[in-house]
Amino acid sequence: MKPFWKREPTKTDEKATEHNMIKMITMTGDYYYAWDGKLYESDIVRACIRPKVKAIGKLVGKHIRDDPKGGIKVNTEANIRFLLSEPNPYMTAQQMQEKVATQLCLNNNAFILIVRDENEKPVQLYPVPCVSAEAKYDSSGELFLKFLYRNGKSGTFRYADIIHLRHDYNEDDIFGDSPAPALTQMMNVIGTIDKGMIRAIKNSGIIRWLLTYSSSMREEDIKRNVEKFVENYLAVETDTFGAAGVDAKAKVERIEPKDYVPNAAQTDRTIERIYSFFNTNKKIVQSDYNEDEWNAYYEAEIEPEVVQMHQTYTTGIFTRKERGFGNRIEFEANNLSCASLTTKLAFQAMVDRGAMLPNEWRATLNMAPIPGGDEPIRRLDTQVVNLVKEALGKMDSKNYMVTAEIITRLLDSAEGGDKKNEIQD
Repeated sequence: MKPFWKREPTKTDEKATEHNMIKMITMTGDYYYAWDGKLYESDIVRACIRPKVKAIGKLVGKHIRDDPKGGIKVNTEANIRFLLSEPNPYMTAQQMQEKVATQLCLNNNAFILIVRDENEKPVQLYPVPCVSAEAKYDSSGELFLKFLYRNGKSGTFRYADIIHLRHDYNEDDIFGDSPAPALTQMMNVIGTIDKGMIRAIKNSGIIRWLLTYSSSMREEDIKRNVEKFVENYLAVETDTFGAAGVDAKAKVERIEPKDYVPNAAQTDRTIERIYSFFNTNKKIVQSDYNEDEWNAYYEAEIEPEVVQMHQTYTTGIFTRKERGFGNRIEFEANNLSCASLTTKLAFQAMVDRGAMLPNEWRATLNMAPIPGGDEPIRRLDTQVVNLVKEALGKMDSKNYMVTAEIITRLLDSAEGGDKKNEIQD
């Protein structure tokens, strides 16, 4: 199967008049930038988005089927499981999710093409590396997106075959608003500060000493005397370095360079504004956070993207009928990696109550899964009600004495477990 960028674009009605267009922030020029570069080339911007991109790359997609009769089933279909873990022959799920997350942070728009087989089943997913996207409608009103790629080629695809992630969804009906207008002024300030510092460093090599001669001299004689002065008194290798002597024919004057270097506080305030724009802070950027700080960042920045990916992947991969049968895509994140050891050990209470699988708990401790660790377990004293009901359902005139004894032991065990917990508390 050919990659999507080698395929013939979908034909659309030439008479379609209604369309929208967005230019991606990967473009350079007057439309987006006055600081002569791409946004991703800024070290500050790249540092701001990297924690979010890495966190989204670690999300694990799963196919969930919520069957009222058969219960919840996970990854029941191999083709969907492979689609989520190996979206195409050129990248893994982690790599594709990082690429898409980067485009989303830079452009407030990211596109994933769903390649389907002859039976309209999704078989591959490709991030669309476009420099612009244009919305077009055919005569029947169906929406298409026309992408312009970096190599100058273009492709048009049905919007139903696109997983579209977006931020700042405000003015346009289809696309998220570009972050370029809001970032331009701040990036100009950062660029000016950087250029000022470079210029100050270069100016550190200007003239530091001025030799004034009382009598007129030829130009070559002046140059020879200056070179001799530098060689005798300014060269580190000479014995006279640091001390100079001249006669009455010349006057030596030291010139102090006064270069303006931007105030560090001004630079820090501008960087803080960029941090605020990307909803991050210095601790997150430099990985100097604790579990509470990371949880706050996760809930503010990562979790909304997880919800959006849940919904867009589900509607893009499954038909309305398939969604009606309980099929959906969910992305799980191990958000407990940064938790303290005390917090991780406290989750054992969730394991023995069936709220957390043993292998899920082991994953928070960076331990390999074990056989049988994907089955929920429950403590005996949390299962008494169900066991009593089961015993009562099987009781008859022949085994009522044995059943009564079993129920008594179960209740005694539960009472003993409660007392034990009270003593420990």
